[in-house]
Parts: sequence; C-alpha cells; structure tokens
Amino acid sequence: MHDALRLDAVGQAGAIRNGELSPRELAEAAIAAIEARDGELNAVVFPRFERALAELDRLPREAPFAGVPILLKDLGWRQAGEPYAAGSAVRDGVADAADGYGVTRLREAGFVILGRTNTPEFGSTITTEPAAFGPTRNPYDPAYSAGGSSGGSAAAVAAGMVALATASDGGGSIRIPASLCGLVGLKPSRGRVSLGPALGEGWSGFSCPGFVTRTVRDTAAALDVVAGLHAGDPYDAPALPGPLAAEAGRDPGRLRVGYLTAHPRADVPEAAEPAAAVAAAAALLESLGHDVTPGGPEALGDPDFPAHFGAIVAENLAATVDGLGELRGKPVEPEELEPRNAAMVTAARSRSAAQHIRATQWTDAFRRRMAAWWSAGHDLLLMPSLGVAPFPLGWIPADDLTLALGRTAHAVAFTSPINATGQPAISLPLHRTVAGLPVGVQLVAAYGREDLLVRVAAQIERVQPFAHDAMR
Repeated sequence: MHDALRLDAVGQAGAIRNGELSPRELAEAAIAAIEARDGELNAVVFPRFERALAELDRLPREAPFAGVPILLKDLGWRQAGEPYAAGSAVRDGVADAADGYGVTRLREAGFVILGRTNTPEFGSTITTEPAAFGPTRNPYDPAYSAGGSSGGSAAAVAAGMVALATASDGGGSIRIPASLCGLVGLKPSRGRVSLGPALGEGWSGFSCPGFVTRTVRDTAAALDVVAGLHAGDPYDAPALPGPLAAEAGRDPGRLRVGYLTAHPRADVPEAAEPAAAVAAAAALLESLGHDVTPGGPEALGDPDFPAHFGAIVAENLAATVDGLGELRGKPVEPEELEPRNAAMVTAARSRSAAQHIRATQWTDAFRRRMAAWWSAGHDLLLMPSLGVAPFPLGWIPADDLTLALGRTAHAVAFTSPINATGQPAISLPLHRTVAGLPVGVQLVAAYGREDLLVRVAAQIERVQPFAHDAMR
C-alpha cells in the first residue's frame, strides 16, 4: 500500500498543499488499492476512475481537500450523470440529472470522487448483502459482515482504499458499519446536512447524511464541508459555536455521562462483547475526569417504539418504490424486490394515512421524553453502537423474514431511537473481540451538540489511539 493512503484525509490534503504529493499520484494510489482489494471485499459497485482522473485538472486548488480521493455511498449522495442503483436492480443504474447539494459541496471542497459504494437494497437492513450486487465483506475477516447500510463505504475506508467515504444513517447505518469495521462514524443532528434538492427529509426525518472515517479530525472537517442550510430545507439544526475541526483539540471539561451496557427494553438480550466495550469505555471516561454513572433515559425502554419506528420506515420504503415505478413508467412488482422489502412494502400499503400521522405523533412525543434526560443535566449517553456481537455474512437471512427482523431489531435497539430523536451520536472503535473483530461504542449528545461529541471523541482518541490494522 502506498504510504500516502495510510494518512487520514486531513493529512493527505496537507501533503498535497506542501508539495509532498500530487493529486494524480494520490488518486492513482487509491485506484490501485481499490483494484487490488475490491475483488475480495466488493465495496465499490460503480467505479469512475477515468472520469475522476480527467477531473484533476479542474480541481479548486485552494479548497481544503483539494486532490483527496473519496467514495460516495450509492444511496443518497446524488451525482449528475452517474449510475445510481440504491442497492437494487429495480433502478437499473438510472443516472441523476444533477448533483445533490452534498456532492456539490464535496466538489467545491476539492474531493476527487472515485466511485460509489455498495449498500443493501434501499438501505433497509444492517448488513450489505444486496441480491443485485452481492455481499460486501469485512476487511478484518471476509467471512463477516461490514454492516449496513453504509457497509461498502466502511469496508473501503477500513481497507485503506480511501481515507473517508460518504454514508447515511436512518436507523444506525453510519454507526453500525463504523462499529463493525473499526471506524469513526458520526450521525449528525437532524437538519445539519441538507438532503436537497431531491428530498427535504429522509425516512420522515430519521435519516441523516454523514461520513465514515479513520480519525475524529477527518469526521469533523468533512462535516464542516457539507453542513449548512439550503433554501426550502424543512429543518435547521442549531448553529455550532464554530467549525467542528477546531473542536477536536478543545478540552471538553468535566462531563456528566450516563451509560448502559444492557438495553432497558425487556425483549433485547444483553450481548457480552458490546457490554464489555461500554464498560471499558466508561472506565476510560472516568479516568479522564468525567462523572460517569449507570443509567439513561427511561423512554429508551418503551416497548412500543419498535412498532412505530418500523411502520414509518416501511411507509417510506413504499413511497420510494412507488416513485421508482413512476420514474420508469410501470409499477414495481413485489417479485422485483428482495423478500424483506417486498414484505415491508406490502405491510405499509395496508396502513392508512391517519395511522402514519399517528405514528409520527408518537415519535414526536418520544423525542420530547428522550430529550428530557439531557435537559435534566446529563451531557452524554454512552451505550453500544450495535446491540449484537460482530456477525457473519448470512446471519440476517434472506429466506427467513421472522428471524431476520428479530435479529435486526436487537441489533438496532441502541441506534434507531437516536434517529427518531434527531440527536447527534458518534461511534468510536474502542474494543476488539478475542478474534480481533472491532466493536464500537456510541456517545449521544443533546440535539445540536456535535461540538461536544467531537471534543470528547478527540480526547479519547488522544489517550487510546484507534488501530486500523485491516489496511495492508
């Protein structure tokens, strides 16, 4: 592997500015890394190497990431003239006419887009094993899942193909693959990054764009690039005190941190490895001077949450499928979808508009009940990024929907509530199983407080540097 690929994106940008490295040399090294490893991992589904190299002469040279390679998740992150499948054969690689606002900002920042990464069909599950493109494999053990729905992006970054890649999180889809691939994954506050112009919101506000990276400073600097309100956006996250990149070196002060090793909902079994990861992280935070005590929001244990969350996701999926039918001029039939998605769409179509509104009203009330815990004086909630141990490919079966949905519900028990509340949360790679597989822990802040997450995450990174030994 070229030494430059071991640098994070901020380091790569600095090397280019200092003349130690040229954008072409770096792009060609990243392309070589993709070609060398992607046959094994299947992370990149739509490469665009020749077009990326042709664009090097038009880079905005003074931009903060001029010449740094990046990969885009093939879900959201719309890119003009490029194939876009969202993990499904239904779209048949139909290209978009215009860049999304996020991609426009990435181009303005100088990133070199090398291709698009694998995702489960329509991003509706926690493992990247779409029938249309095949499974993405975990760089730490190819028999294991890289997670989902940003699994292709996470595998590519963990393997050293690029320093960072775009992602999105509607139920844990940044934090879960970050946990499984040993990366930093920040789900921003609702409204921090625009989904326009194609969408005002994703999954009724649950889904937020972001990144998977190897360092906290990359996460902060990349979010600075794409964050911001656009005309017509339905949400506007609270203003940050300044650039997030500047927060990475600031003292977070003494924080009041609650932690959960087990989920308060009775139907979610405790998983030993995630619990051990949280216990170790709690001890680490206490050693850094923070006030760490067990406990979390009472609302997190509400047994009615999964049904309301699942119904809203299914209804959004049905709307996506209907829109695709209109785009191609004929309805999407159930047999064209993977069984999981066909079942979700069928269930959603049996619900009324009034039931959908009632579900969103329930989640509105849930958000207020959750927020009360932070308003009462807590700064952060520490809990697992993933409610189960790292799992092999095929663990979420395509042919047993009951088993698949049950396992998924346990896996997302700690992440999906934070999508419903719109709060920011970050997964950090602080633990390994006996077999060497990464296990992340999640920190959740009050709405709009990405600055606090970046401060404490950088503090943790300084005293316990993240290992990235899947690069080779």
